[in-house]
Amino acid sequence: MDKVPMTAGGYAALTDELKKRQSEDRPRIIEHIAEARSHGDLSENAEYHAAKEEQSHNEGRIAELEDKLARADIIDISKLSGDTIKFGATVTLIDEDTEKKAVWQIVGEVEADAKKGRISITSPLARALIGKKKGTTVEVMAPGGAKAYEITKVEWR
Repeated sequence: MDKVPMTAGGYAALTDELKKRQSEDRPRIIEHIAEARSHGDLSENAEYHAAKEEQSHNEGRIAELEDKLARADIIDISKLSGDTIKFGATVTLIDEDTEKKAVWQIVGEVEADAKKGRISITSPLARALIGKKKGTTVEVMAPGGAKAYEITKVEWR
């Protein structure tokens, strides 16, 4: 049983999703199944099969959430500090080719969201950054080829 590293915010988000799926989605899906069942012949009842499929998807996600929450290793970022990049660090990078600035927070797989500036600890970029310090240049193999980034800032927020 490997621990799943995550921030307190990530843990709270998973807990909220689990509660919603158990207390709102599950009863609604059960109602849909009962309603579809009342329409008669189940072998040709598309509504019934769709509701059963939705139930299967929801129950699978509930099991997945319960597993991740049970194995959660909550890391309190507010207690972290230093100038070496590790889990929870927010890192400012400059792309050496385009001079574009990017800010990424290194988080657990379950809470990674590129649109919100959060990358998974298992991503190629995060793996290249771990253990490095401000002023260092890292090279990352990206789908379009190798990319070089200069680390300009390491923060804990």
